Amino acid sequence: MSRINFVLLLAVLGSGILMVRSAYDARRLFTEIDRAQAEARRLDADLQRLQAERQAQATNLRVEKVARERLNMRAISPAISQQASLHMDSSASGVAR
Repeated sequence: MSRINFVLLLAVLGSGILMVRSAYDARRLFTEIDRAQAEARRLDADLQRLQAERQAQATNLRVEKVARERLNMRAISPAISQQASLHMDSSASGVAR
């Protein structure tokens, strides 16, 4: 009888240890999930901020300002435009007669 009691005692202790271990693993996994969700929220907020910054940087006014200031570009006007004309000359055409 004492042998059965000893085996049952070992079984109870073993199941208790496994239950404690299982609860510890569940808590550890829950905290990892919580951290991963917090990281996902932070990354989503960063994505939203970066997309807003990209849209702000790509506005037409910003592009025109950068083109004027950094590249020294200016808007086209008839005063600075040149027209190329095509003159057909017998001497300039290079065609032998």
